[in-house]
Amino acid sequence: MKKDLHDNFHNRIDGGNIIKYTSPLDYSSLMNTLQMFSERYPFISISYMGTSVLGRGIPMVTLGEGGRNRRSVLYVGAHHGMEWITSVVLLRFINEYCEAFKSGDRICRVNIKRLFNSRTIYVIPQLNVDGVDIQINGAGDSLMKDRLLSMNGSDNFTKWQANARGVDLNHNYDAGFFEYKKLEVEAGIDGGCATRYSGCSPESEPEIASMCSFLRYCNEISMILTLHSQGEEIYYSSGNIVPPRAASLGRLMSRMTGYTLSKPDGMAAYGGLTDWYIREIKKPSFTIECGKGENPLPLEDYHGIYENLRELLFTAPILA
Repeated sequence: MKKDLHDNFHNRIDGGNIIKYTSPLDYSSLMNTLQMFSERYPFISISYMGTSVLGRGIPMVTLGEGGRNRRSVLYVGAHHGMEWITSVVLLRFINEYCEAFKSGDRICRVNIKRLFNSRTIYVIPQLNVDGVDIQINGAGDSLMKDRLLSMNGSDNFTKWQANARGVDLNHNYDAGFFEYKKLEVEAGIDGGCATRYSGCSPESEPEIASMCSFLRYCNEISMILTLHSQGEEIYYSSGNIVPPRAASLGRLMSRMTGYTLSKPDGMAAYGGLTDWYIREIKKPSFTIECGKGENPLPLEDYHGIYENLRELLFTAPILA
């Protein structure tokens, strides 16, 4: 982690040692926030799950001591560039968890020190670090600037979802990948673009290859929550495949959040992390579609989204 805080970092500690986010979470802001956390909370671990197409480290925060034979969960944000608000929500969770650990407080009836000592929570706040940066800041002076402009069709990257190679990361998993390719052809998608292109082969993208390798190795993880936006829905199955306990857990999550249990359809039903994890690892995985409106959701929506998800984020490790 860098030791200096970036001059343009606008997100600051608010009352009660909780960060107040006042600007979108690009890569610089993400890393500066994590640097701040590492200095204030020496009991957490911050590592890198992998690297992106542009060589950026994909940070992962570990809450709890980790290790084999210790029940664990994984939270993942921002598969898509436009959905950076999910990163803000996850950083807000980490911040509150750590403050409660220091003070010995309970949150949602959960004793945080006991949770720390009995469960591990892995948090990848922003999987698509390049795509988020492109969506917020544009092509900039990237070595891939000309290609990005060509794939996007303009210099307005407001609706950019993909990674730096124009691959939609949540369609790059090996879960109905080749069935999805037929839908790509029907939709006129034949290469890298802002959204919905699945790549040349499953796990072709370093972000997804790293994620799958991590999950194949880290077999103590018993459940995944993947945050997307928007729709206020929860997906818990892959087609007709429903892992043990997933339906009952989904109903409980629905009650906690007020979100609707649903099944994705059309192009959204293929190639995602939830589908892959259910099919290959055969454990529960949930896609949480956060908030309502049109992506990218406005920054101020993170307050309401976090309040809806707060109980779920703190209790999911116990339920897993």
